[in-house]
Amino acid sequence: MALEKITMPQLGESVTEGTISSWLVKEGDHVNKYDPIAEVMTDKVNAEVPSSYTGTIKELVTKEGETVSVGELICYIETEAGDSVESVASEKVETVASYRNVEESVDQSMKKRYSPAVLRMAQENNIDLEQVAGTGRGGRITRKDIENIIATGQIPTDNQTRTLQVNNDQKTMSTSSAPQVAHPTSQAGDIEIPVTGVRKIIAQNMVRSKTEIPHAWMMVEVDVTDLVSYRDKIKSKFKQSEGYNLTYFAFFVKAVAQGLKKFPQLNSTWAGDKIIQRKDINLSIAVAKDQELFVPVIKNADEKSIKGIAREINELALKARTNKLSADDMQGGTFTVNNTGSFGSVQSMGVINHPQAAILQVESIVKKPVIINNMFAARDMVNLCLSLDHRILDGLVCGQFLAYVKETLENMNENTVQVY
Repeated sequence: MALEKITMPQLGESVTEGTISSWLVKEGDHVNKYDPIAEVMTDKVNAEVPSSYTGTIKELVTKEGETVSVGELICYIETEAGDSVESVASEKVETVASYRNVEESVDQSMKKRYSPAVLRMAQENNIDLEQVAGTGRGGRITRKDIENIIATGQIPTDNQTRTLQVNNDQKTMSTSSAPQVAHPTSQAGDIEIPVTGVRKIIAQNMVRSKTEIPHAWMMVEVDVTDLVSYRDKIKSKFKQSEGYNLTYFAFFVKAVAQGLKKFPQLNSTWAGDKIIQRKDINLSIAVAKDQELFVPVIKNADEKSIKGIAREINELALKARTNKLSADDMQGGTFTVNNTGSFGSVQSMGVINHPQAAILQVESIVKKPVIINNMFAARDMVNLCLSLDHRILDGLVCGQFLAYVKETLENMNENTVQVY
């Protein structure tokens, strides 16, 4: 018999931690290899964690609702072969400590990548992050590290004004005089809703995006009258033959993919001392399920037909509604297209999906009076709203990109578009 460790897996690109939303097993349960043992929630995906072994669950180390870093221990399982339970159990603390010491000595690349929660807790408790040894991936300091320091009372500080270097940027902030955060208090009759789960993760990511990325915005108005007529003409036949809807959004995604191929600067990522221009065009799209929001990815969108894009939109939406989105479905996004028009919105400025360079909001198609040849005409109009990372992109290239997408959409009709 042997006692093995099961750790928090990496469930998406750039994911560094996950929250155990529920355990699907209890101590003493026998499981087979690949059986689901827990539901885990990250900022990218909700997923089931499979067992790495066949055996008996001995100890659930992480509690439901607790957030742990990728690679951190979540439970022990007793298997049917290998070292004795006693020898492994007696060495487990030393093994974990040894693993962390080796990791710290080899890879400290994430040491100064502080999350908003870590920064806030460090400020509120006068903790010098330079003196903290992170146990996360690449030496990253996790929220649990700070909580452990606060719990033990062994807070590393110095007497001088300290600076926190954030993501290798050149900006600093004084923590010796950091103001305490005063949160509003509820009054009689108010309803208090705990910030947990997806909402908490979204809040953290939005703060990170707005803190790190200098946002700028642009908008163009597009006449999609011919596109609307063409789609309305073929949508019933398409649904009958293919079994899923041909949405307007599929046409917009196709046009954006073509635009990114022509203007690859928007398909980029900020990487400190360099900009990484991505080869693959993988479009993230927002999919809602009740109060939860997921951002799955259409891979190599520029190589797909409108029919293929429509099929993927339908499949990803169905997976989200049935909790079947995988980690692979959520990874690799290089640019986000958000269908805000589905809610009736006509103008909005999205927050960029970190670490991408831009996000495009496709608004509601509205019939408007437009002057054509000095005469009024009823036309189907839509606003395209672009949020951009001003470290990577300037108005010139973004204006050219929007102009290209606008021209592409305005020229989509039954003579120019191949759906299949």
